[in-house]
Amino acid sequence: MRLDKFLSQQLGISRALIARELRAKKVTINGELVKSGSYKLDPEDKVAYEGHELVQILGFRYFLLNKPEGYVCSTDDPDHATILYFIDEPMSEKLHAAGRLDLDTTGLVLLTDDGQWSHRITSPRHHCEKTYYVTLESPIAEDTAQQFENGVQLHGEKNLTKPAKLDIVDELHARLTISEGRYHQVKRMFAAVGNRVVALHRERIGGILLEPELEPGEYRALTEEEIESVL
Repeated sequence: MRLDKFLSQQLGISRALIARELRAKKVTINGELVKSGSYKLDPEDKVAYEGHELVQILGFRYFLLNKPEGYVCSTDDPDHATILYFIDEPMSEKLHAAGRLDLDTTGLVLLTDDGQWSHRITSPRHHCEKTYYVTLESPIAEDTAQQFENGVQLHGEKNLTKPAKLDIVDELHARLTISEGRYHQVKRMFAAVGNRVVALHRERIGGILLEPELEPGEYRALTEEEIESVL
């Protein structure tokens, strides 16, 4: 990566202003002053701005977070704390959620700075499956699984939902697997059959599972196999 592009990303200012900072002798590489923004960075180079070392981010990053209730999946929100509160990584503000969860929904959230990768998860064209553990207000009707398999009509929408798989755990709990990402889809699907979701927890996206050992608010890097499982 060119030095001026790297500094622009790190400092959040334009390349024109980066040129001014370089001329002002504020940037060093491996302890030596550098004035040219065209300098090609090596992975081993140690870049410092006004004496403070800047961390090089090489390649894309992929994380799995067990989201607690009460946090939003946007990177900036004036009213609520965001999931970035839990991410202790350099330049965490560059990460985004690949498939958001509601404020009151818990469980698996994937974070990355790879836009193409997250698009494969969220785009309806790729039919990436997501599984949710659902807690309901009323007992599940006997025909609910068949209705979800056939597709249900959501309020305000023209097309039926795509076939979804409902695995009933007990009369108030079930696992629902969907391959779409419509607005509040799981809650609206149960509302369409006369029930109400009181708690929602995402357990799976594609081939990526949320392990029980990961406590709410904890996160980890994805493995190569997990990253490739949604490609």
